[in-house]
Amino acid sequence: MNRSMRNAALLALLLAVSGCSSVKDAGKSVGGWFGSGDGTLSTAETKAPANSSGSLLKYAATLRVNKYVDQRKLDNPRQLGISTQRIRGMDQGALLLDQELANVVTAAVKKQFDTEGYQVLEGAGADKAIFEASGVIKELTLNVKYRDEITIGIETTLKDVRTGAVVWSGMVTEKNDRFAGVSGNSKEDVVDYLNKELRVVTGKTVDAISASLMATQPELFNLTPGTKPIAGVTVYVAPTVAKPAAPVVSTVPAPAVMMPNGAVPSAAPVPPPAYVPHASATSGLLLVNTSPARAKVYLDGVYYGMSPLRLEMEPGVHAISVKLEGYKMVTEKVSVRKGDNTEMELTLER
Repeated sequence: MNRSMRNAALLALLLAVSGCSSVKDAGKSVGGWFGSGDGTLSTAETKAPANSSGSLLKYAATLRVNKYVDQRKLDNPRQLGISTQRIRGMDQGALLLDQELANVVTAAVKKQFDTEGYQVLEGAGADKAIFEASGVIKELTLNVKYRDEITIGIETTLKDVRTGAVVWSGMVTEKNDRFAGVSGNSKEDVVDYLNKELRVVTGKTVDAISASLMATQPELFNLTPGTKPIAGVTVYVAPTVAKPAAPVVSTVPAPAVMMPNGAVPSAAPVPPPAYVPHASATSGLLLVNTSPARAKVYLDGVYYGMSPLRLEMEPGVHAISVKLEGYKMVTEKVSVRKGDNTEMELTLER
């Protein structure tokens, strides 16, 4: 075979591999195959999850998500891994994203909470969130070798914004690999694989958090309370089930009794008059009455007791929910004013 025939055969092979239909097309694609692109992976997610239906906002739980901290031992926060194989549009060597990996992970967490029905608050509205999520990237690498290998280890902590208490903390790990095929990867293939595995990890994280919160604050969820084990999740901290407040027993004085000999019986102990608190100069008093009474009262997602209830609260707008078995839950917003009493009358319907 002479040199011209060998060159023609080589060109035909390149055309077949790159999917080009002409020499003109080959001139555009062959360079990209061998790394004449910009050398970075664009992290814009172009494909939505197959089962995604968008934000449902089915929960009353509101949260804000802080930027996750990258604790990987890498000099470049944009590095995803390394490549020993050809990637169309990139050279061999370090795989670099077009932004910090911490931003990609944080965005994936926000999207998963939003997809699952939480209200993710950002900007000025973030101050009104009930919960705050933050986390640490312990490990996240995607190496393109004979097989594409990905390893993820992400810790997440959920705090009650009002009290600062940790209500859930845990770590999700994932390790997987795949064969890219005889034609290898494009840059889009690598990013799609990263996004797919991040959806797995963030999905497990949100699932575990929801299962724990539903057991203690069911008024924020339209699901049956309970917890369940999730593969790949090691839970460090989980909330305990809130116990109802002890019922208040009122003491009624005994009626007067006439003794046969006219003697006056010893008086039964009379309880002191009930103490009705008043709002202090720096707080406000919230009085909650329900019909019927003895309903569970939740303020900003925290259980306080059964109605009727009097609470000294910080001034501002608070979310109040009341729940009684056999009745529909009632949820409203209430504004508590400094140094003033605010009374609410809530009627529950079957």
